[in-house]
Amino acid sequence: MQTNKPRSLMAEINVTPFVDVMLVLLIIFMVSAPMMKEGMKVELPEAEARALGESQDLIITIGQDRAIDINGSRVEIERLGLILGQVKQERNVDAVYLQADKRIPYGYVVQVMSLIRSTGLTKIGLVTQPPMSR
Repeated sequence: MQTNKPRSLMAEINVTPFVDVMLVLLIIFMVSAPMMKEGMKVELPEAEARALGESQDLIITIGQDRAIDINGSRVEIERLGLILGQVKQERNVDAVYLQADKRIPYGYVVQVMSLIRSTGLTKIGLVTQPPMSR
């Protein structure tokens, strides 16, 4: 037996459009976040090599003007050994990746590598870019 009651209005909020918008924003931020990382502009030398994984410990960058950055923080060459020693103790780092502008003299790169090795960090990877197709 049915009674003829009028239907009550549904007072729930439809969250489907909200979830759709949130997912789109999440994708946009995931794609754009790596592009927001600022650093020193370096022209890397070209070489055939396999790509590095995402588990990079320390990235040391030598810019065109011989400025040195450790993961984006500028460091004077005189303090490089001291800072790397502290970082090695604090973070238990075992590998360093060195990227140097291709116009930097080889002797300067070797000097920086020698400073890195003097701290006990003997695993040094040289970062290059893949050759451009001609």
